[in-house]
Amino acid sequence: MVSQKAIRIELFNFRTPQMRAFHLTWMAFFVCFFAWFATAPLMPIIGADLKLTSGQIYNITIAGVFATILARTIIGPMCDKYGPRLTYTILLALGSLPVFGVAFAWDYSSFLIFRLLIGIIGASFVVTQYHTSVMFAPNVVGTANATVGGWGNAGGGFTQSVMPLVLGAIVAAGVSTGTGWRYSMIVPGVLMLVMAGLYWRFTQDTPEGNIPELRRQGVSVDSGKKGGWEVMKTAAQNYRVWLLAACYGASFGVELFVHSIAVTYYYDHYHLSVIDAGYAVGAFGLLALFARALGGLLSDRVARTKGLDGRTWLLFGLMMGEGVFLVAFSQAIAVSLAITAMLVFGLFTHMACGSLYALVPFIDRKVLGGVAGIIGAGGNIGGVAAGFLLRGTGDVQLCFLILGCAAIACACGAALIRFSIKHKQDEQALYDAAIAQRYALMGGSASVLT
Repeated sequence: MVSQKAIRIELFNFRTPQMRAFHLTWMAFFVCFFAWFATAPLMPIIGADLKLTSGQIYNITIAGVFATILARTIIGPMCDKYGPRLTYTILLALGSLPVFGVAFAWDYSSFLIFRLLIGIIGASFVVTQYHTSVMFAPNVVGTANATVGGWGNAGGGFTQSVMPLVLGAIVAAGVSTGTGWRYSMIVPGVLMLVMAGLYWRFTQDTPEGNIPELRRQGVSVDSGKKGGWEVMKTAAQNYRVWLLAACYGASFGVELFVHSIAVTYYYDHYHLSVIDAGYAVGAFGLLALFARALGGLLSDRVARTKGLDGRTWLLFGLMMGEGVFLVAFSQAIAVSLAITAMLVFGLFTHMACGSLYALVPFIDRKVLGGVAGIIGAGGNIGGVAAGFLLRGTGDVQLCFLILGCAAIACACGAALIRFSIKHKQDEQALYDAAIAQRYALMGGSASVLT
């Protein structure tokens, strides 16, 4: 299978199914992330319009990521069974409905329900990582996974900065603020429908074709099973999956929490305007444009000499850095120090996410969808846990301090991950085969750059 996977990333090549999948996965995830958190930067305005209490806003924050937990565990096996092309198209089309629907919320309960349903969109990450994992060879799969994940995650930063501007433009046209935030939701909803059409038209499941057709033809695909609970059961028996799920909870979960609450935190604690707070938190999200990719690239580079163990220790170091600077952020007094600390811990957080999913494709290839689904759900469990922590303490600063300590503890958990000698030998053989193939295609050039 390695010979048919892409052995390098050619950013400006749109002819091959591998690179079309690369670009459309990150664009689809970008749109999903944009829609997922489109209401977050507007919450001070929405809260005033719907007369929400602080406790209700905390519940809405939890609801925004809660539904994604179940959705991610279901979406992973669906990719194994039906292929990422059909799965992503359905998710984008159906996910647009609650995005449009939230504009019609009339009180706390209706808004909470729509916000809960919007959380299903977060499962898009699993499809994104699955699709690039089956399209790229071991020498570049870490970079591919981290890049599409990072560029897609930038949608979270984009929405923090852009949605207040969209609302401002609508209000400037003569619409009231209470009505304007509702009209604003048309933008992410329409974008999701457009991406659904593009994904169905221009992608395919694997380099060889679409998974259902390949199975009907008797062609073997990476997944040795047909999906469903068998995939989940096999993946759940691997202790590495749960350690990585905990790490993802302490990294991506923190990222979700920042996107959900940070604008309100800066608005309340440092008295920034909604637009200025949106810019600050937007900068955190836009780090994903390069930081996730950097984490995946470093993982691929380390794997050249250190193999799977090197990928694991890199994850340990990045998560430790995240934890230390998150603690520093929680103790910042001045807004300038808070923003600086947020950007530094954000850099480590995004890189940790990238290096983690650079490791995911090597855990168990036969149940990749289940592995990606459980670990992806772990990220949302972390976000929900952070929401409940905030709900219980009512203190955002204390919450960030505890989350920093949790990241340090999970870093230690990453250090416990081990692989058998045979597992490492098998993966190294696939890695070497990909490098040899690339070496041959480059006409004997000594370069093996990803």
